[in-house]
Amino acid sequence: MSVADVARHETGPPGPPGPLRKNREFLLLWSGAGMSFLGTRVTTAAYPLIVLWHTDSPLAMSAVAFAALLPLLLVQLPAGAMVDRWDRRKVMLACEAGRVLAVGTVAAALATGRVWVVHLAVVAFVEASFAVFYRLAERGAVRNLVHPDHLSTALSQNEARGRAAGLLGQPGGILLQSLVRWAPFLFSAVAYTLSLLSLLLIRKDFQGKRQTAGAPKKLVGEVAEGLRWLWKRRFMRAVLGCIAATNILFTLLGMAMIVLVKEQGRSPSWLAVIMGISGVGGILGALAAGRWLRDKSLGSVMVRGITGWALLMGAMYFVRNPVLLGFLYAGAASVGAAFNVVAAVYQVRATPDELQGRVAATGNLIGSGTNSLGALLGGVLLAGLGAGPTIAVVGVSMAALAVFAAVGPVRKGERADDLTDFTALATRST
Repeated sequence: MSVADVARHETGPPGPPGPLRKNREFLLLWSGAGMSFLGTRVTTAAYPLIVLWHTDSPLAMSAVAFAALLPLLLVQLPAGAMVDRWDRRKVMLACEAGRVLAVGTVAAALATGRVWVVHLAVVAFVEASFAVFYRLAERGAVRNLVHPDHLSTALSQNEARGRAAGLLGQPGGILLQSLVRWAPFLFSAVAYTLSLLSLLLIRKDFQGKRQTAGAPKKLVGEVAEGLRWLWKRRFMRAVLGCIAATNILFTLLGMAMIVLVKEQGRSPSWLAVIMGISGVGGILGALAAGRWLRDKSLGSVMVRGITGWALLMGAMYFVRNPVLLGFLYAGAASVGAAFNVVAAVYQVRATPDELQGRVAATGNLIGSGTNSLGALLGGVLLAGLGAGPTIAVVGVSMAALAVFAAVGPVRKGERADDLTDFTALATRST
């Protein structure tokens, strides 16, 4: 797609842009989504701890983690089509209301001294399903609330916001759970309520006008449109395949960190230290993403990033100090945040507004849908090998993936007909 084609697809507010910091609509969306993401991070951190410390079973922990990640595999594609078909604001409002009710049931159960693994797994699945809808709608809404010249800055700030939510939410969820088991879920219910209120204050539409002529398309046909659009871009298919593999490995690594802390007899609060330090790295990576956007070759960015991850994960095998592990994790999070911004800028600029949900959902399915498999594999490896050997498996696998990326389709697939305009697009984005 040429730069001219990309420009024609941009649908942000017309006229000269004012400062993004004075864009009321974007600030409301940004802050409300920040509260929503913070609530999700808090419960995501709390689920595995409650299960592991209650049952002392890595397999039970992996079952709940699997349930929380399964929507990335099952819900993405239909959610993408529905988000493109429905009003994005109404979708986001329904998601927040649904999540308030879902996590409220967990808070009530824990407050009365009841811990049911099945209940936690069901609520984790429901909460994550609503999160899929919400995030797809929110990404599509951004470019309708900001000027095209501000799109890359807005998406960088969104990524930094998500990383900040991780910085505060993951250790916050751990600490709240350590104090009172039901506290993380009550906190998240309040966060989702505040997010819902911020959506009600936004005045602008979250999408452009939709074509209504002709008979309504079937859901399967709408999903297929997004699949076809992405399938035609060979290089992006290769990149998403590598991202899918790295996400599986990061899921394994995160679970191994939890088990490692427990094997060492440390308090769960040390996990807050590790995740807090790594969160700072993620924020810095998101803010520095503009440098990645100026790179002349996205393929080389991928290869260097995966190689860096392999080195960092290899070092984690030899380190047991929580603070040092946190700094190594921070390096990995920094690379991941920059990747996310680069991918988001390219996808949002290049995709027609009426396809935003479906294309993003397809990319998320390929890139992150396999995380649930990582959760299942993690339970088996950790139960059979323990934390240290599992970290070693992750490091070796990431090194093998770096070699594959260097000599395989990530480099060979970078053809002129795929990303001829990437350098120009990146320059414009910064």
